[in-house]
Amino acid sequence: MPWQPGQSGNPAGRPKGSRHKLSEAFIAALHADFVQHGACAIQRVREERPADYLKAVASIIPKELHVQNASLEDMSDEELMDIIALLRSQIAKGAGEATEH
Repeated sequence: MPWQPGQSGNPAGRPKGSRHKLSEAFIAALHADFVQHGACAIQRVREERPADYLKAVASIIPKELHVQNASLEDMSDEELMDIIALLRSQIAKGAGEATEH
């Protein structure tokens, strides 16, 4: 064995920050490529490889989803009326879109 246990073949070691610089360069290049081609790549994967598309979507969803249960009893009458109006407009909008197709 040319080196004793605990002895390095490169006593100076890797220059400080060299790995960090590589990571920064890689991320910058990836970012630039994504800015230029990202939307098209996503569309292409969605159309040609839907299973991989869904895997990608699922991978960015939080593992735990904390749902806050807003109690209707704690809402004012005005807040409840606003919610009802919003739901009615969404239902009407959805019905209008359904008849257009």
